[in-house]
Amino acid sequence: MASEKPPVVFDDDNPEWTEEDVARARPIAEFPALAKAFPNGSKPRGRPKGSTTSKKSQVTLRLDTDIIERFKADGPGWQSRMNAALRAAVTGQE
Repeated sequence: MASEKPPVVFDDDNPEWTEEDVARARPIAEFPALAKAFPNGSKPRGRPKGSTTSKKSQVTLRLDTDIIERFKADGPGWQSRMNAALRAAVTGQE
């Protein structure tokens, strides 16, 4: 029978929480020494939205695959090089 669910595997080292466990749970902020062990837990990831220090805008753009591969072939920083090439094309500089 293909519709049978796979058996539940119990882990003695990490048992499922009971309602009592959930009721006793506390946020990590209540344990400063422990919170230091997980520094990224409270930090947002990525660039801040609406950053006033950056004059760049995120866009979605479709480019030919061979163009992207050519810029990537030169290694890390390909997006900055592509930006510089676009700037040179717009301003007429090489």
